[in-house]
Amino acid sequence: MAGKGAGKSLTRATLAIHEPPIGFSTTPGSLISTLRFDYNPSQLTLSRQAQWKTTPSAAVRSGAVPEFMGPVPRNMTVDILLDRSEKPDSNDVLKNVELLFSCCETTTASIAAKQPSPPWVVFNWGGNSTVRFTAYVSSVNVQQVQMSSTGVPTRALCQVELNEIPTKTAGQNPTSGALTARRVHRVVAGDSLQHLAWREYGDATAWRTIAEANGIDDPAQLRPGTELMLPAAEEVGF
Repeated sequence: MAGKGAGKSLTRATLAIHEPPIGFSTTPGSLISTLRFDYNPSQLTLSRQAQWKTTPSAAVRSGAVPEFMGPVPRNMTVDILLDRSEKPDSNDVLKNVELLFSCCETTTASIAAKQPSPPWVVFNWGGNSTVRFTAYVSSVNVQQVQMSSTGVPTRALCQVELNEIPTKTAGQNPTSGALTARRVHRVVAGDSLQHLAWREYGDATAWRTIAEANGIDDPAQLRPGTELMLPAAEEVGF
């Protein structure tokens, strides 16, 4: 349920609704609209799981050792109270309900780009970083609890379920926030950082980023067989 009103002295929670990205980007596209909460939520329900796999083995008496398959993206349920009961002629509640429902519908721009997709969203509430992540809306449930004399809702209780769209790999580089597009290159004879930077990013001057990411003090001393981590293009600024 919603909590106290988001007055001037409070940080107001928002739900930014974006066009989905084009291509293979994991960055939300242009902003469609921002839903500013009338009342901040009194609680948020978050969940996250780690996926493990266990393969039965007849040779192991007490069972096989489970294998870690990776983390499951976060899931969050948000309760939103829309209220214009003091303005019975307002249709703001209706517009915001339709905006939430549109998060489960394909956008016109994505159809035109031949990559049909509903919007991507980002929930934000001040300094609460645990609830700020890029997501898609998997469900919207609306209970209209008060109507005007013309049948237009003036008060509605909404429950929105957000599912994270992973964009970062935690723990690889806490200062830069390493993106999943990072990859590893094994050095072969004739390689140089400048050549790798040109091949990877189209800019030979980006060799310094590769050197810093791998703790290389002397770029002239590259040994064949050495594994180099190549930062994602977003980290280099491309």
